Amino acid sequence: MSAHRVNRAQLMLVMLVLVVLQFYLRPRLGNARVTPDFLLIGLMLFAMRSGPGVGAVAGFLVGLIEDALTPARFGAGALAHTLVGYFAAWGRSVFFADNMLVNAAFVAVGLWFRDLIVLVTSGTEHTQLLTELMVYSPLQAITTAAFALLMLMTFRAWFSIRLDA
Repeated sequence: MSAHRVNRAQLMLVMLVLVVLQFYLRPRLGNARVTPDFLLIGLMLFAMRSGPGVGAVAGFLVGLIEDALTPARFGAGALAHTLVGYFAAWGRSVFFADNMLVNAAFVAVGLWFRDLIVLVTSGTEHTQLLTELMVYSPLQAITTAAFALLMLMTFRAWFSIRLDA
């Protein structure tokens, strides 16, 4: 097998683990407002290793999955994840995304940006919007970034990530 095919297979294995964690472990962790979003981690890791178009398509597919689970605001998740996927792929070329801490920070910012878009496009009232963006989104961004950092440390050889800060 070629190195490119092995890298792709390894990435798909990590994505499969994240999907299983999203639908099996996440509901058992407690409040969904602060538990890690494993699908977003998968999207960010995939998008940062692909081009903006592929990242946007992956984001759209992840958004459709999220929207199917929350039909009250259908379309907001697809839009938000599409933009996050696009900007994550674009951001890799601007920043040094082969550093673990930068990757974790990308995940945290991507989650907060996703929440901002979903809340604004779904017509959330002003006070709830501020509460979500200033309290719950940062908490979830921290837990998601921490788990992303754990995933990157565990599979650093597969993602070719440096250990230095």
